[in-house]
Amino acid sequence: MFAKISVKGEDQHALYKFLTAKETNPNFAGDISWNFNKFLVNRKGEVVARFTSKDTPESEKVTQAIEKYLKQK
Repeated sequence: MFAKISVKGEDQHALYKFLTAKETNPNFAGDISWNFNKFLVNRKGEVVARFTSKDTPESEKVTQAIEKYLKQK
């Protein structure tokens, strides 16, 4: 994604509707608190983790989650 999009509100982008809706993401649903929230999606297209804007991409919490799901087939 290279264009600015809306992450919440009436003009919320379809990607963020999918990531935050209870119907498509019951375990990690809810509004975006800030536009640097992160979602981890597995090979099946399921959201398996969600991180706040305070969690940096290189943090142990994030990298361990990525490594865990990369090992799964």
